[in-house]
Amino acid sequence: MTGDMRGVTVSGSPVTDAIATAMRDEERPSIQFLHRLVDLYVGGYHKVDVVSPCQLPARGPAILVCNHVSSLDPMLLQWACSRLIVWMMAKEYYLPGTRWLFDVIRIIPVERSRRDVVATRAAMRALEQGHVLGIFPEGRLAEDRKIGQFQTGVAMMALRTGVGVYPASVEGTMRDQGMLEAFLFPQRARIAFGGRVPLESGDVSHPAIERATGRIQKAVSELHERLR
Repeated sequence: MTGDMRGVTVSGSPVTDAIATAMRDEERPSIQFLHRLVDLYVGGYHKVDVVSPCQLPARGPAILVCNHVSSLDPMLLQWACSRLIVWMMAKEYYLPGTRWLFDVIRIIPVERSRRDVVATRAAMRALEQGHVLGIFPEGRLAEDRKIGQFQTGVAMMALRTGVGVYPASVEGTMRDQGMLEAFLFPQRARIAFGGRVPLESGDVSHPAIERATGRIQKAVSELHERLR
């Protein structure tokens, strides 16, 4: 099972080489060590119920989208998925002393106050290299239990590259807690994953992007209803 690479180009290298490179990256000793730490921390400290399992492809590029309720969300989702997720993350989460860790797991910092072209290009490169790109399309933590309006960047990248979009949803006691509180205290959480969202490929017009954004948001919202 592979991710769709339609429209994705890899300079000077076949697509299969890009997928192989991503697989080697995920098998790095540092990544394997961090996976074990995440397993111990999430599995041993928090109570997490996976309502439906992760449906990301076993190899090749993919985009994972999810609602956003706490700073713990990326770690919970990574724990539930066997593949390394390259997250797009707001720059304000770069706390002193964490830069080395974010560099190891290839976090893409995003400037939320403006359209961050540099971050978008980094995200597209991650897909070109066969990675799973993780995005919270709401762009910020939820203010209530409703799914916020999704930004259109995910749909634009998916339509431009042909890479599949896979929805997920999280819910739990970590909602409305501070960034450190969510990590320091045991939480109860539920996670649900869905299959690939059907999108029209090739058309990157504004109406097509809006339609795709709506379909992606609907897929996440339906999963979230199962967790409430």
